[in-house]
Amino acid sequence: MIDLKPIVISGKEVLPLVEGGKGINGSDGRSSGAWAHENCVGTFSGVSPDYYDSEGHVIIEKYLKKDRKERHAEMIEQSIKGGVAQAQIAHEVSGGNGRIHMNMLWELGGSEEILNGVLEKAKGLIHGVTCGAGLPYRLGEIAARFEVYYYPIVSSARAFQILWKRAYNRFCEYLGGVVYEDPWLAGGHNGLSNAEDPNSPQKPYMRLVELRKVMNSLGLEDRPIILAGGVWALDDWKDYINNPEIGKIAFQFGTRPMITKESPISDAWKKLMLHLKKGDVILQKFSPTGFFSSAIKNTFLERLIERKQGEISFSAEQTDDFNTPLKMATKTVYIKAEDMTKAQNQIAAGYTEIRETPDSTVVFLTPQEWAQMKEDRKNCVGCLSQCQFSSWSQANGSTGRMPDPRSYCIHKTLYDVSHNGSIKDNLLFAGHQVYRFATDPLYRNGIPSVKELIDRIKNGQ
Repeated sequence: MIDLKPIVISGKEVLPLVEGGKGINGSDGRSSGAWAHENCVGTFSGVSPDYYDSEGHVIIEKYLKKDRKERHAEMIEQSIKGGVAQAQIAHEVSGGNGRIHMNMLWELGGSEEILNGVLEKAKGLIHGVTCGAGLPYRLGEIAARFEVYYYPIVSSARAFQILWKRAYNRFCEYLGGVVYEDPWLAGGHNGLSNAEDPNSPQKPYMRLVELRKVMNSLGLEDRPIILAGGVWALDDWKDYINNPEIGKIAFQFGTRPMITKESPISDAWKKLMLHLKKGDVILQKFSPTGFFSSAIKNTFLERLIERKQGEISFSAEQTDDFNTPLKMATKTVYIKAEDMTKAQNQIAAGYTEIRETPDSTVVFLTPQEWAQMKEDRKNCVGCLSQCQFSSWSQANGSTGRMPDPRSYCIHKTLYDVSHNGSIKDNLLFAGHQVYRFATDPLYRNGIPSVKELIDRIKNGQ
């Protein structure tokens, strides 16, 4: 039996168990409300959340404007509607128990405007905001304005120090805690820095100890660290509980709550995860955000890997090394002689569209893939503050770099799979512990409710 004591989170004493917020629509008002109902912390995603018509049916996103800036404004408007709708549902389901948090992606296009809009229109329904994917330096200012608690998501003590010195020291009252997300084990986007090896994972213990030392030096001894990424069962983390080196701690569950009755993901997605094996989730860097991310290896991801493996360096001018001409649609470039067989094999296999990347390389696509890529870029809604796939920049309209054909439209694929789209041909974010579904006794007799899952977690299992 785990010695699990309640702690204060977002102004109320609750169990130190937190539902991870997964976007797009990986966690919503139903799931987060159910977690809060059990006197835990529920978290709904603020990234393109659903909203509903008068009969309770989901209103599927539509973008009517031709100009991308105007479509971007439409996206923000719809996201605010969705955030308010999910907050209302979570509040009703919770029955006034626990805490309700909203999770935001800082690199989301319009994130500040969306966060301000939801907190303004859903006053009293949201108790805290978690935010990562970048350095959310204005998070404290926004949260304090609406008197809600904020929880930056970081993967190192250094990242938190930067945020504290730049902004958070001025908004200490509403800093509810710090989420430490293991960059090697977490699902979705991860906070690996350029100095860290994606193939050499570090155990989180000493990184947590370092974070706690920094927090204590800043007078934050009473603020919890919320451990995220790779959290499945509390039995795995006994040494972290009631440990003076780590201090007050809570545990965030991201992947495991995806298979519950209240989870909004499709039945097909749940069924797939029940049969995954160790290694079926891979850490890769295809996301148009530029961050590493962890996702299930399926047809969608395999094609990105294949495209990357077929990549060839080139020179615009003929040189001693780059001396073999390769004809593209509008020009001829020069590749190394030893790469010509690789190029010819791809062309012979039907990958006849040769497209330049921003890094002086070319990749090979089918005509259908290239047509779809052009269509996706044409329909861009500016879902990221800056995007490698479409070259959109919220600040300047363009990043100034050419679009990268090694990437993809992240909004399109995540929205599609979260609304019953193909689980083979879309991106499926998941944490690296997902293989444990296959052997976890909780899932042998069907899909559990959130209450059944939390009861099992409380027992350490």
